[in-house]
Amino acid sequence: MSTTAVTSATTKPTKVRLQSHSRLFLFPVLIIAVIAVFLMELGIGSVSIPVSGIIDVLTGTAADATWSTIILELRLPRTLAAMMGGAALGAAGLQLQTLFRNPLAGPWALGLTAGAQLGVALVVTAAAVIGSSFLEKFEFLSNLSIVAGAMLGCLLVLLLMVAISRYVSTITLLIFGLMLGYLAQGLISVILHFTNQSQGKIYAGWNDGSFAGVYWEHFPVLVPMVVLGLIGGWLMAKPLNAFLLGENYARSMGMSVKRTRLITLGCAVLLAGPVTAYCGPVLFLGLIIPHMARGIFNTSDHKILMPAVMLLGAIVAQAADLFVHLPWEKHFLHLNAVNALLGAPVVMWVILKNKKMRGFEF
Repeated sequence: MSTTAVTSATTKPTKVRLQSHSRLFLFPVLIIAVIAVFLMELGIGSVSIPVSGIIDVLTGTAADATWSTIILELRLPRTLAAMMGGAALGAAGLQLQTLFRNPLAGPWALGLTAGAQLGVALVVTAAAVIGSSFLEKFEFLSNLSIVAGAMLGCLLVLLLMVAISRYVSTITLLIFGLMLGYLAQGLISVILHFTNQSQGKIYAGWNDGSFAGVYWEHFPVLVPMVVLGLIGGWLMAKPLNAFLLGENYARSMGMSVKRTRLITLGCAVLLAGPVTAYCGPVLFLGLIIPHMARGIFNTSDHKILMPAVMLLGAIVAQAADLFVHLPWEKHFLHLNAVNALLGAPVVMWVILKNKKMRGFEF
C-alpha cells in the first residue's frame, strides 16, 4: 500500500467533520427509512398484508395463519438477511477502500467475492463426494463448512491483494482483482465438472445471488459473525481515520499499522465471507454504499461513515430485494441485475471524478 500522505492541510479534515455534524439529523431519517422499507418488504408481494397485520404477526397476535406463514417462513428471513447483508457489505467496502486507499475497492472488485465463490464450490464438490445423506445428519456442521469455505477463499484472496498492492498502482490493482475473479470462475467450472448434476444446479442457483436463500437455521452462524465484524469495524474508526492521512502519519500518532491492517482485514472477511456463503455473490453493494454515505454526510470521518454505511446498506439491499420480489407477472429479475442498474452509474461517476483514474496516470 502506498504510504504517501494525503496532500491537504491538517485543518481540512477538521472542516469536513464540522460540516458533517450539521447533517447528523439524517441518521433518524435513515432509521425511519430502514423501518419503512422493512415493513414494505414484509407487506408487499403476491399476497398483500397491511401494516396492522404485519404487527399482529410479529407480536404473535395474528388470527390469520396464512399471513403468519408467509411472513415468518418466507419474507422475514429474507428481509433480515437483506438488512444484515447490505450493512455487512457496505461496512466491508468502506474498510477496504480506506485500507487500500482505492475508491473502487470492494469485496467484488478486489476478488474477495470470487474467492468466496471458489471456496463454496469446493465445499459443494466435497459434499457430492461425501454424499448428501451423510451431511443431512450434521446439518449445522454443513452450514459451518459452507461459511468456512467462503471465508477461507476471501482471506486467501485478500492476503494476496495486500501483497500485490505494495508494488502496483490503483488501476493495476483493480485489473489484478478482476483477473483473479476470471481465474476463480475458470477454476469453479473445472471443479464443478467433477460433481453431480444436482449439486451443480444447487451451486448455479446460489451463484445468482439472492437473500431469499437464507433460512432460520442459517442465522445462528450468520448473525454472530456479521455482528462481530460490524463491532470491529466501529472500533477501528479512529485508526482508519489516521490511515486517510497515510501510514507514516498513522505511525507518528503511535498507531500499530500492521495490527490495524490485520484487524481491518479480519473484519472485512467476517463481513463478506458469511454473507457470500448464504446469499451468494451479491455485487456492487460493497462498492457504492461507502460513496453514497460520503456524499450524503459530506465527511470522511469513519465515526460517522461506519453507522451510515450500515443503515444505507440495509436500506439499499432491502429496496433492491423488494423490487425483485414485487408481484410481477413474469419473474425474470435478479438481485445483481437491480444492483447493477444502481451500481454501474456510481462506478462511472467515481472514475470520471477521479483524475488519476480518468487519465490512467500510473
